[in-house]
Amino acid sequence: MLPTVAFPVHGTLMVEPTESEPLNELDRFIEAMILIRNEIREIEKGRKEVEQTAIKKAPHTLEMIMSEEWNYPYTKNEAAFPANKHQVAKYWPPVTRIDDAYGDRNLVCTCPPTESYANE
Repeated sequence: MLPTVAFPVHGTLMVEPTESEPLNELDRFIEAMILIRNEIREIEKGRKEVEQTAIKKAPHTLEMIMSEEWNYPYTKNEAAFPANKHQVAKYWPPVTRIDDAYGDRNLVCTCPPTESYANE
């Protein structure tokens, strides 16, 4: 699913699926949102610490799941397949979380200085 994603208000997320999204992908998205809400509920009830949740540590790469080392308080299955039924059509992210939104809020230009273009 490739919906339009925006952050219109700090700390919020707006998702706008397009008419080209297949119903099964919309259903998967809704299921994911329900699972996320359930994990939030566990935090609210004091059953989980926010910093140790699968959502906070997501995404989990295939390399992480296949590794012998696993230092998280939830299972590999909970991390990789939280809905349990999407094991066939799983998308594996190439990298895990790097710095949350820090990079989005603190842009660094890696381009050559504009003066270098004048010399060309």
